[in-house]
Amino acid sequence: MLKLGLVGEKLSHSRSPEIHAKIMKQKGIEGVYELLEFPKDSFVEDFNALKESGFRGVNVTIPYKEAVLPLLDEISQQSKYIGAVNTVLFQNGKAKGFNTDYDGFISLLDHNKVAVKGKSAIVLGSGGSAKAVVKALLDLGIYDLTIVSRGKQNFHGNYTISYEFFKEAKIKSNLLINCTPVGMYPNEDASPVARQEIQADTVIDMIYNPEKTLLLKTAEELGLKAVNGSYMLLQQAAKAQEIWAENLPF
Repeated sequence: MLKLGLVGEKLSHSRSPEIHAKIMKQKGIEGVYELLEFPKDSFVEDFNALKESGFRGVNVTIPYKEAVLPLLDEISQQSKYIGAVNTVLFQNGKAKGFNTDYDGFISLLDHNKVAVKGKSAIVLGSGGSAKAVVKALLDLGIYDLTIVSRGKQNFHGNYTISYEFFKEAKIKSNLLINCTPVGMYPNEDASPVARQEIQADTVIDMIYNPEKTLLLKTAEELGLKAVNGSYMLLQQAAKAQEIWAENLPF
C-alpha cells in the first residue's frame, strides 16, 4: 500500500486526494492520499516525523514550499534553481525534493494554447508557485517579465515592483498570472488586483478552487482569455506520481 499525502497549513480547499485517487486507480496502484495540516510552530518536527511514518512521498503546498528546503537530504537541480519544492520522495531513509509545479505550468500553457516566447508577462506573487512559474516563463523565452510582490526586491535576478507601484503604473502585458492565494476558497470575494488594473490579453490564475475566481470572472467580463489552475494541478500530480512510483514493483 502506497502511503502519500499533502502537507500544508490549511487544506480544506484541496482536491488533491480525489485527483491522486484517480491517478492511482488508472495505474493500478493500491494507495492512500492523506491531507496533513501542519501548524507553522510545529512544521519542522511534524515534517521530520514523516520519514519514519511509512510515507512514500508527499506534496507540499502553501506556506511550506520554501520552508521545506533545509529539511531535505537531497534536492533536484531544477528545484535548487527554482528555490522551492512541492514534491518529496522518502527513500532509503532520506527525503528528496522535486518541483513538479514547473512541469504542470508548462503543460497548462500548452493545453490552453498560450504563447510565451517573445511575449510579456506580469506575475503576481513571489512564493513557491511563483518561483516555478517564473523559471518556466524564462525557459520558454518570455521577452519582458514584471513581478509584483509585497516583499522581495530581487527575485531570480528580476527586480520586483510593489502593488502600489503596479496600481499607479497601469502596466500592459500579454499575460497576467496570479500566483498568490488571494481569491481562493473560502475568500472568494477577493481579487489580487482591481478591475482597472487588468491590462492583459490573457489572465491565468493558479487557483483551482473556486474554478472561476473573482479575477477570472472579471477577465471574462473584459473579454479576455481566462485560465484557472485545474490543469496544472492535474499535471503536477501526475508527475509527482511518476516520481513516487519509480523503482516500485507495480
